[in-house]
Amino acid sequence: MKNMLMVISYDGSEYKGWQRQPSELSIQGTIEKTLKRLLKEEITIDGAGRTDAGVHSIKGQTATFNLTTHIEAEPLRYALNRALPRSIHIDQITTVPDTFHARYHALGKTYRYIIDQSLEASPLRAKYVHHLDRPLDFKAIRLAMQHFVGTHDFKTFMASGSKIEDTVRTLYSFTLEQYKEEYHFTISGDGFLYNMIRIIMGSLIQVGDHKIEPDEIRAIIESKERSRARYTAPANGLYLIHVEYAPNIFYQV
Repeated sequence: MKNMLMVISYDGSEYKGWQRQPSELSIQGTIEKTLKRLLKEEITIDGAGRTDAGVHSIKGQTATFNLTTHIEAEPLRYALNRALPRSIHIDQITTVPDTFHARYHALGKTYRYIIDQSLEASPLRAKYVHHLDRPLDFKAIRLAMQHFVGTHDFKTFMASGSKIEDTVRTLYSFTLEQYKEEYHFTISGDGFLYNMIRIIMGSLIQVGDHKIEPDEIRAIIESKERSRARYTAPANGLYLIHVEYAPNIFYQV
C-alpha cells in the first residue's frame, strides 16, 4: 500500500463545495467515484481543507489517499484527468511517507479573492470574480487590511453555527494588487475559520464603501462579536492557491 498525495485545481461554481455529500455534487465525491471506477476499489481522499460551494482552486487543494492497486503516479494522473469532468484537474500526484496527511501536516494556506470594478459585469467572469460596479476606496481598504495581520482571536469573522472552540489564528500576510479593473487580495495564514476570509472581505468592502472606518477594524476584531461583521462576501471570487508543508516531506510543483 502506498500513501499518495494529489494537487488539484477546480472550478467550484457547479459543486456544493469540497466535502462529499450523499445527494449533492462535490469535488471530493466526484474524485472518489472516478477513482473507484478506474481502480475497482473504494478509495477515500482526505483534503487539506473544505472549500465552500462556489470556491475555486488553482493548483491549491491537496489530498492524500492510500493506493493498493499497482499503478504509477503519472499514469494514474493521466487516467484521472481523462475520466474526470473538465471542471476538475489533477495537477500532480506523488508518493509521500505513510504518516503524511494533507490536512494534519499543513503549516498554512494561501487564498486569493478577486473583486472586479468594471463598469459592466462580464457574463464570462461572473462565476469567478465578485463584481462591484460602484467605486471602492482602496486606499482605505489597504489601511484596514493591516489590522488583520498577526495573531488574533478571529471569532468575529467565523460563520454562525460553527462548533470550533479555538478561534485564534495567525495571518502571515495580506496583500492587494491591481490588474486593470481587477483587484486581487492574497491572504496567507496558519489556518482559517469557517467563512473567515469571506467575512473579512465583506468588512473590507464596507470599508471601501465608507460604512466602516479603517481603524474600526481593530475594535471589531477585539469585540469577538459576529454581529460586528455582518456582511459575508460571495464565494465566487475566492480561490485556494497554496497549501504549505515542510519542504523535507513534500514536493516541488
